[in-house]
Amino acid sequence: MQETRLHAALKDHYTFPGASQEVLVDGYWIDVVHGDLLIEIQTRNFTAIRDKLTALVECHRVRLVHPIAREKWIVRLPAEGETPISRRKSPRQGRLEHVFYELVRIPDLLKHPNFSLDVLMIREEEIRRADGKGSWRRNGVSITNRRLLEVLDCHQFTAPSDLRALLPPDLETPFTNRQLAEKLAIPRQLASRISYCLRALGILKIAGKQNRSYLYTFSE
Repeated sequence: MQETRLHAALKDHYTFPGASQEVLVDGYWIDVVHGDLLIEIQTRNFTAIRDKLTALVECHRVRLVHPIAREKWIVRLPAEGETPISRRKSPRQGRLEHVFYELVRIPDLLKHPNFSLDVLMIREEEIRRADGKGSWRRNGVSITNRRLLEVLDCHQFTAPSDLRALLPPDLETPFTNRQLAEKLAIPRQLASRISYCLRALGILKIAGKQNRSYLYTFSE
């Protein structure tokens, strides 16, 4: 099976004493099995793992692990060879709220008592190769691997109420996605994903409209 160095390193990070890697459970390969806990590591694209998680939580405790790079270093390699051309720090810094970019694909799972989510804030290297096969946005440079440098922090979510704690404590209701974005200093697109997930989990509800924007308030 092909996997990035980041994925492999996180598997090792979660392989506690007595745990096993790559175990077949109910027809699915599981990254790490520790007792009755199944641990799946997904660095991106929760859609690809949604059906697998939905099936497994019915009979097993499942923990999904998702890393977010608070600090990223970009290492550029030549078309041939492994000697780096350059290494620079990316100006982009990941935030815990960025988990909603992926969580929007599986928000209902957090309602299930067998499901939990670990969001790891990490330092990583992104390996790029100047091979002419990558995106035109990167002038043909391909992203070939990701490497874990350090796990900085872990945030575990076991119930919908845990996500509510990510909202600003002084957030006045009702509020729009624009107001939420301004309060958190995030893009409006991300704010809309947050409100969508929290509505799906029963934390928020629509309280009306302000011009063309929905107004949200807490369900309780």
